[in-house]
Amino acid sequence: MDRSEALPSGPTDPWDPIVKVVVAGLVAAATEVGVALPAETVRAQLALDGGPQGDLALPLHRLAQVAGRPANSLAAELAAHFPPSPILSSVVATGAYVNFVADSARLTQETLDLVLAHGGRYGSGPALPETACVEHTSANPTGPFHIGRVRNAIIGDTFARILRASGVPVTTQYYIDDMGRQAAMITWIWSKPRAEWPDPIRRAAEGEEVGEKPDRHRGRPYPAVSAYLKEHEEAREEVAELVRSLESGEPPARHRALAQEILDGMLASLARLSISFDEFVWESDFVKDGSVERVLERLRGSPHAVRESNGAWAIDTTGYGLPKESTRVVVQRGNGTSLYVTRDVAYHLQKLARFGRVVDVLGQDHQLHARTLDALLTEVGEARRPSFVIYQDITVPEGGRMSTRGGSAVWLDHLLEEAVTRARGEVLARREDLAEADVDRIAESVATGAIRYHIVRVAPEKPVVFRWEDALSFEGRSGPFVQYAYARASSVLRKGEALRGPYPFDARLLRDPEEAALVRVLARFPRVVAYAARTAHVHAVAGYAHDVADRFNRFYHAVPVLKSGEERTSRIALVAAVRQTLGNALDLLGLARLEAM
Repeated sequence: MDRSEALPSGPTDPWDPIVKVVVAGLVAAATEVGVALPAETVRAQLALDGGPQGDLALPLHRLAQVAGRPANSLAAELAAHFPPSPILSSVVATGAYVNFVADSARLTQETLDLVLAHGGRYGSGPALPETACVEHTSANPTGPFHIGRVRNAIIGDTFARILRASGVPVTTQYYIDDMGRQAAMITWIWSKPRAEWPDPIRRAAEGEEVGEKPDRHRGRPYPAVSAYLKEHEEAREEVAELVRSLESGEPPARHRALAQEILDGMLASLARLSISFDEFVWESDFVKDGSVERVLERLRGSPHAVRESNGAWAIDTTGYGLPKESTRVVVQRGNGTSLYVTRDVAYHLQKLARFGRVVDVLGQDHQLHARTLDALLTEVGEARRPSFVIYQDITVPEGGRMSTRGGSAVWLDHLLEEAVTRARGEVLARREDLAEADVDRIAESVATGAIRYHIVRVAPEKPVVFRWEDALSFEGRSGPFVQYAYARASSVLRKGEALRGPYPFDARLLRDPEEAALVRVLARFPRVVAYAARTAHVHAVAGYAHDVADRFNRFYHAVPVLKSGEERTSRIALVAAVRQTLGNALDLLGLARLEAM
């Protein structure tokens, strides 16, 4: 969504004028029947997705109890005394609810006016002063992404896009763990000449391809190194010594360069999914600048600090509700070095000092770490907290849960290539007239969009099972389905020679039930964006995009546009509004807008 221009003055949500009338009318009706009903209470209780009985609804169960009146009779009285308004077509009591139906012509006028005036800013909110930091992905630089890791990146990137659209200045960060054992394992093996590699590792690293990406090349021996260390104590000690050198602030000369090389390859894969970052934060920098030592001083001074017999420092977290086995958290080893969680406290203190809202996207296997981090932030006297978006695993039907160290991963690069191959077949089956370059371009956009949408459409707290037949379907809840609807709307406008406005319309001519239903979906967009920004439920935008595409397809098959009579110009304006809204939703989801498919 283009946020380069300021929003026009006035309402940004088509429902705002209607909600205003409903709230004022309910307050007036309540006064008529002798009930005190403050406007803020009505607004808080008003259901904005009224359901099958109306567009808006006021449930009266709680309010009637406070007023000492039967809910059903109070609903009937409020409906009967509600002042008439041209903006509403009906006000009806149904049981304990007062239901409101908006006048279709007025809602159509309001919605199309806003969409066509705001363009790429439709759905956006006004600029807000609070800044936000979204830290996501942050995978260790040890090799290529597998698709289990990429869910983090897709959720985080989508959420950052949604926050920006809602008016929040956002900084995305990638936290690079360059101090742990996994990073040390990479440096350990690549610091040796290939001729000195142990045979099992050398054999596992064979089969390199010409021009192999650096993350694949440098990460190739990683699973074999992990297996080798389990059986060879001397090698384990060499890696342990490397870890000690990293944590003392004296890393080997090539260490950061190796991590950066692998990271560059990983980022190239994410770039194909339109994912990038504003800032990269190196874990080791918090040791170098003294931040970690300052955290340790505060932790050692905590009333819950415990000195272990080996000289280590720990925090007794009994009162924090952590699992029994985690009620003593070591924050400094006996040799004086820090641990990952200690350095993470330093990182979060920096973020909390810079940003008004701090969000971490974490896999479900990091839930205990998140709770431990919260406890340690309390121990150092930090009152504020990050919020966490916790997501479940991605699996493939035949593969189960993936592991890089275990070598049971489905690489993102392989997934992308397979997706492009399959998407290319789908495009060729539908469009034999396209030039080769256009087929390649569309196939890449369809493939990457299919992967992003298939993953983001599922609520983070639910697992994703990746199935090709679902991801690349042109008919179901998929990225191609949404992109095809955008292409279809573009085709209608192109044939009508109306790819550019202005789009004059008469809302009174858009009276077909399919038109009214389509307008109501378009009118929901600002509310969906605001909801997703508030809750981090990024799947709500994916679901909304499908709803627009589905409702537009029904309209397209039921109502003529270019061959209609006096309605033609107004229906073209409606299609333009669909294309704009759907395009804005695609932008938030990181999917390409395709003019033709």
